[in-house]
Amino acid sequence: MDPGPRADDYPESMMTSGEERRAESGDVILRALRLGLHVSVAAMLLVGVGRVVDGEADLVRRVGVMAVAAVFAVVYLGGTLVEKRAAEGAVRPPGRGLALIWLATVTLLWAVLLCLASDFAWLAFPLFFLHLHLLRPAIGVPVIAVLTASVAVVLWHQPGGAHAATVVGPATGAVFAVLMAQAYRVLHRENRALRETLEDLRRTREQLADSQRTAGALAERERLAREIHDTLAQGLSSIVLVSRAASSSLEAGAVGDARDQVGTVRRTAGENLQEARRFVAALQTGQQREPAMLDELRGTCRQIEAQAAASGAELGCRLHVEGEPRPVSGGQALVVLRVVQASLANVLAHAQAVEAVVTLTFVEDELLVDVVDDGIGFDADRAAADGAARNDGTGYGMRSLRERVVAQGGTFAVESAPGEGTTVTARLPSAPVPAERVS
Repeated sequence: MDPGPRADDYPESMMTSGEERRAESGDVILRALRLGLHVSVAAMLLVGVGRVVDGEADLVRRVGVMAVAAVFAVVYLGGTLVEKRAAEGAVRPPGRGLALIWLATVTLLWAVLLCLASDFAWLAFPLFFLHLHLLRPAIGVPVIAVLTASVAVVLWHQPGGAHAATVVGPATGAVFAVLMAQAYRVLHRENRALRETLEDLRRTREQLADSQRTAGALAERERLAREIHDTLAQGLSSIVLVSRAASSSLEAGAVGDARDQVGTVRRTAGENLQEARRFVAALQTGQQREPAMLDELRGTCRQIEAQAAASGAELGCRLHVEGEPRPVSGGQALVVLRVVQASLANVLAHAQAVEAVVTLTFVEDELLVDVVDDGIGFDADRAAADGAARNDGTGYGMRSLRERVVAQGGTFAVESAPGEGTTVTARLPSAPVPAERVS
């Protein structure tokens, strides 16, 4: 089954390579354009004030120009600082109404300066960009036409200004301003869209990483549940079963039998303790032990016979190996071992069987393991229909085995019927493994 996209499908390089460089380049260009606009406003304002101060204007006009220019500078600078802090996220962006009020104030102050001295006519050109940036084109372009006409009229009425250049110059500047403002608008819109796309990509990567961590935690919980059920829980179940038999032997006065049964409990508990230690070591190191499969299968058969005898049952267990044994990967060997251990534990606990046969078959492209008993059997179809794990932790074994086998690319089946015994079969595909000694 396709697990869906992973965080690795959106590597960090995707966000810091071409798209990120494009966004950074766009930011640089936009900042340069804004800086150029502000510098041109300041330069033309200073040039206008300087010409008036050095000119032949009377004192009242000079003072008036300087005062209005100072107010213009304060209002303009205040608006640009608010815009900068809003872009940095330090303050809330001003509403459109406040921006229009600021634009109207700046324009009105420029108009006053223009009435006081024609030297401020060229200050209109950087102001064109402000109008085209803050106003919709349907409104901004007519406003620019009015401002251009105002500049042309003022220049026309200056001494020696009644010629075509007085009209062509402002008109050309206005057209150029409109084109540049439109280019700025397009670049600003594309850069903002690119930044939003990059931010969406970052959020998607973070969400996928969170999903992967959650999925990894769930998978680890499932793995721990399988290991605990198939090792520690099975061993404790055997201890409980044999200890009950020991109690019955003591009540019946069979001290010798009770002593043997207590010895079985002690050995089983010791084996369970060793298994728990191996389990903890594997968690600490992250390295799963490599079982000596055939030796451990033989040991499992001996243990189940001893536990059956200690509990008063007559259960024999035989191991058959068919085909030529070959190296088996550690993961597959562990799956085979868990299938046999869990199946034999179920035989001892539920089947009331006399004999269980474990068959390990090596064929060319598969490894097969069968556990067959001659016990009382059960309704396999009904068990499959009711097969969810119960709240007390039981009913989990067959599902756990199936998950283990399927994780190795194999198939798992349970066949049984009342009075006909039970057969558990796992088929695992062959996989290339490092050479290892098969005992």
